[in-house]
Amino acid sequence: MKKVFVIIVVTVALFCLSVLIAAPIVNDHVAKKTAKELADLPLPADTEWIESVYKAGKLVGNGNGMQYFGAILIKSELSLEELQEYYSEFAESEWECIVENQIDTEIRIGAHPRLTFQSDIEGDHYYIVYSWGENHTIFHELDIRGH
Repeated sequence: MKKVFVIIVVTVALFCLSVLIAAPIVNDHVAKKTAKELADLPLPADTEWIESVYKAGKLVGNGNGMQYFGAILIKSELSLEELQEYYSEFAESEWECIVENQIDTEIRIGAHPRLTFQSDIEGDHYYIVYSWGENHTIFHELDIRGH
């Protein structure tokens, strides 16, 4: 009887540990997919893709909850308004394909963990295009980074 109890306890412990290890991996994948979807969009004329970044965790606001951020850095001869109009065609919600000027490597999305681009940003023609992703699995509740 004692062996059965030990086997059950070890099995439950291993299951819980595997879920806790899997949650950050799954959530990072969702954030990476959010950035990849942006990178896969066709670029407007006179625009160059520079790099992409992504992050999963509690990124803006207070309270609990996972957030999935994906972004691309582009360089374009188009104006901010022209880029916003172009990318609005791909947005299915107000939280997708947001375009803003990018003046340096720091990405300003909130007071929580900072994100940066690795590329040098020199001049006025750099823009960030970003989206907030979604994950409708249980893993968003099990990741400690969301609490």
